[in-house]
This record gives sequence, structure tokens and C-alpha cells, in this order.
Amino acid sequence: QVQLVESGGGLVQLGGSLRLSCAASGGTFSWYAMGWFRQAPGKEREFVAAISRSGGSTFYADSVKGRFTISRDNAKNTVYLQMNSLKPEDTAVYYCAAEVTTARTRVVMTGAEYHYWGQGTQLTVSS
Repeated sequence: QVQLVESGGGLVQLGGSLRLSCAASGGTFSWYAMGWFRQAPGKEREFVAAISRSGGSTFYADSVKGRFTISRDNAKNTVYLQMNSLKPEDTAVYYCAAEVTTARTRVVMTGAEYHYWGQGTQLTVSS
């Protein structure tokens, strides 16, 4: 069973950049498709980005496409979310998620398909 710990959140100004990290332990990281989700106050959790086991396939929500980049380092058991051109509407708690899969190129965009979640890290974008 994999454990996930997010880090890197904080307060950033409009237009700024930040990189989130999610460190995994307790499992074989390269077996897991990974994803980032976020939840703003009073709103439902929403999908942000996903990456396949190999890192060769990625998918993004329309709201972050072109601004956010998901990547992974299987040697470091870590998945990243580079966030650029941040907007106040990006303010949320960001969660990483993991799901074991046999398909190296599969990306998982649905929260219900993920079995493992981190505790979240807060991002606040000020205007």
C-alpha cells in the first residue's frame, strides 16, 4: 500500500509560479498512475492533471492546460505539478492520488478510480 505526502504549497501572487511535490512510499512507485486534484472552499474536488506510470502520457483539465505541467521521477518516487501563471481561481487544497495499473500508458482522470490519496497541500493565489 502506498503512502503519499504532498508539499510545496503556499501563498503566491497573481501570475506567479509554484511547484508541488508528492512523495510516495510503501509501494513500487513505477506501478502507479498518478494524478493531481484540487478542492476549493465550498466546491467539489476537481481533476487537475494525470500522468501514466512511465510518464509518457499526460492529461490536463482545460482550466490548467498550458499553465500547469505534471511530471514524475520514478527514481525519486515523486510526482510534481509545476504551476505557472497562477490565478486566484487556482486557490485550493491540492491532492495527489495514486492507482496501481498494469498499463504503462494509462492515465486516470476520475477521482473515484484512485485508491490512494495524500493529505493535501494548500495553495493560495492572491490578487
